[in-house]
Amino acid sequence: MAKITTRQPAKQAQSSLLDGTVGGAVLSEQEKRLAGMARSVRGGRVSELLKAFKNARPSIDIERGRLFTESFRATEGQPLVLRWAKALYNYAENATVYIDGGQLIVGRAGKPGRYGLLYPELDGDFLDEAIKALPLRKSSPFDISTADAKVVIEEISPYWKGKTFHEALAKALPEDTFRLTYNADAELSSRFIVNETASFRSSIQWVHDYEKPLKIGFSRIREEAVSALNALDEFSPTDNTEKKPFLEAVILTADAIILFAERHAEEAAHLAAAERNTARKKELLEIADICRNVPKNKPRSFREAVQSQWFIQLFSRIEQKTGTIISNGRMDQYLYPFYKADKEKGILTDDSAQELLECVWVCMAQYIDLYLSKAGGAFNEGYAHWEAVTIGGQNPDGADAVNELTYLFLKSKREFPLNYPDLAARIHTRSPKRYLHEVALTVKDGSGFPKLINDEEVVPLLLSKGARFDEAYDYSVSGCAECRMPNRDTYTSPCAYINFAAATEMTLFNGKMIKYGNEIIGLQTGEDFATFEEFLNAYLKQQKNFLKHAFVQQHEIIRLRADHFASPLGSSLHALCMKEKKDIHAPHIEGGIDLGYFEFIGYGTVVDSLSAIKKTVYEDKTLTLSLIKEAISHNFEGYAEVRALLKNAPAYGNDDPYADELGKLIDKEALDFTVKYSAELGVHLDLRLVPFTSNVPFGKVVAASPNGRKAFTPLSDGSSASQGADANGPTAVLLSNFATKNYSYSHRAARLLNLKLSPACVEGDDGTKKLVAFVEAWRSLKLWHLQFNVINRDTLIAAQTDPDAYRNLLVRVAGYSAYFCELSKDLQDDIISRTEHSSI
Repeated sequence: MAKITTRQPAKQAQSSLLDGTVGGAVLSEQEKRLAGMARSVRGGRVSELLKAFKNARPSIDIERGRLFTESFRATEGQPLVLRWAKALYNYAENATVYIDGGQLIVGRAGKPGRYGLLYPELDGDFLDEAIKALPLRKSSPFDISTADAKVVIEEISPYWKGKTFHEALAKALPEDTFRLTYNADAELSSRFIVNETASFRSSIQWVHDYEKPLKIGFSRIREEAVSALNALDEFSPTDNTEKKPFLEAVILTADAIILFAERHAEEAAHLAAAERNTARKKELLEIADICRNVPKNKPRSFREAVQSQWFIQLFSRIEQKTGTIISNGRMDQYLYPFYKADKEKGILTDDSAQELLECVWVCMAQYIDLYLSKAGGAFNEGYAHWEAVTIGGQNPDGADAVNELTYLFLKSKREFPLNYPDLAARIHTRSPKRYLHEVALTVKDGSGFPKLINDEEVVPLLLSKGARFDEAYDYSVSGCAECRMPNRDTYTSPCAYINFAAATEMTLFNGKMIKYGNEIIGLQTGEDFATFEEFLNAYLKQQKNFLKHAFVQQHEIIRLRADHFASPLGSSLHALCMKEKKDIHAPHIEGGIDLGYFEFIGYGTVVDSLSAIKKTVYEDKTLTLSLIKEAISHNFEGYAEVRALLKNAPAYGNDDPYADELGKLIDKEALDFTVKYSAELGVHLDLRLVPFTSNVPFGKVVAASPNGRKAFTPLSDGSSASQGADANGPTAVLLSNFATKNYSYSHRAARLLNLKLSPACVEGDDGTKKLVAFVEAWRSLKLWHLQFNVINRDTLIAAQTDPDAYRNLLVRVAGYSAYFCELSKDLQDDIISRTEHSSI
């Protein structure tokens, strides 16, 4: 197993990459590009397309919100799924059609440049106030014109007040659950304690079966729905009130997406008629021909397949706001037959295929996932996005699935430095050596791609939850670190993020939190604990109480969502929805596997806090609980020695059984709870450690922690060690991850793991080999997820000091990469504070 030691870096940058004084440091390829010592290989068309909007501040396009509102006003009283389809058709028929100059792949849902869409069905209760504040927001700001803001405030927002899921959920929650969920303000903003995520997105992360429309086209999907409609029992009340509206919605949605494409064909033909450049005129005529064929029919070429796929994912973004944006599934698998056929015909080269893919990446990069709620924005900093493209892995028969297109995706990531799409590489025990080598080369580039997902962990867990082998082998990465089986997964309800560091604070302060003064928020478990076992049991009572209220939330979320959301497009692409004639947001679909989750936020913070209290108070007796509480109340100001003793206690992430056994215990307690109670919800709720960027806002409500963390600073992220606590190298981090998991339980899922390496750590061919060996060690330990930042700390500090000079600097955040200078200072500091492992 690879052994990596740790060097704590200097406290501040000694030089700037951009002034050429790099101090002899080894640089990643990304840092070399920033320093002018190297340039990206890709130029030409896609580079010019990118220049038109890169680093521009995004604006809000209100057409989706306006046209959906217009349609919903006109369809009051009709079945929701049919109303949704009519709204989609209204959009397809009336939205402005844009074709960017020079683009080969067309379709956008907003004005030129970077744009975000309105989803008033989610945000309508506070949309007017949010729009007024949005341009002033420090984190991920958006612009909106005065005229458009007026339309939102006067026409769109008033219709949705009193109709949103957010309002319905808040009314449904019991008082004690509400107290842990929301602040009692007009917006019903999150307390960041037991945080529901169902009100700022209409679905959790999701993946379509893109292969279906690429095989038969939406004309055939429409025909199938018409046949099913004609076969209904005309006297059946169920068929008339449930199945008939669903099928009518599928038919209308197929018409809508075909119309949307045909309007692009008309626009391309119109532009071609006025185009004087012969080459561009030819391209526009080709675009017109392609858009008349797809997604209506089966694609005739690789280019048509790429265009069809983009229309589908774009129309999905128009349909609803899924968590993390709709994912792209296994593109190297379902596009490969078209790629292979065109290569064999001699009508496609790797360069032209890569250009087409990168035209799609540019389309993706212009759509910015807009979160208007404070909680949604805080969880998704830096214009976060997770439109995961999955590569590698195994095919449904269990054979290795890597092909030539797989390598083209990796090559594109190295040659075209853009943070779109999010790239996820599946790894298994028979992954080819070349594949592992090229994954390592791409990681070494330094832009944070790809994230790695381990088949040796994921496939057995999916099997344990009821999947067939072929379904489990064929999973797609979805969102941040999650996995979906298209046509078998059927659970879409967003789930709880739970701040267990707050439970630690409530244990110390008898149900109170310093931020909230004398308000009793948690359980009153006492303040005097004679033994560590008493303290630990008090913490576990607080943890169990949080879980209780998270599950109460989920019960109400499941009960209410089908009255507020529908997805006729997504449902038309799901075999079980079409078989049962039910919308994907129905509480249960026969034959499906309902996989939900709850997030343990602040895992490393909690483990280290418990370890520090056990060590200093009850074993070494160098501190007392009252002194620790006093130091915490003063944020350790004047208590440096107390803080030093706490920080020197055994910590998670160092392969130390002292801390890791505590981690395994609190993990087991959470698993025991969900094993007992998730069946009542009809859902397999899995324990996950996937924070997005929630560890930052969650930290802002938690006072100083017994592990020495300062007040209101970020909590630990995912299954990573607390910032700077992993002193024994990343191999020890892997081993702590392994030691704290309860492998006998199936109610567990993703554990996100961030590691930061200096470029020197992986320099040259020898560094590549050692990185591959490290990945193989991770694979052997059957850990779910792994991602890297390969960057010098000094570069990050220089970028924080001089952001204008580092606008193109990409970093890995939490399951996604973002431009460092578009992150808040809190999140920048969190990334900087991660331990930099700098020698192998």
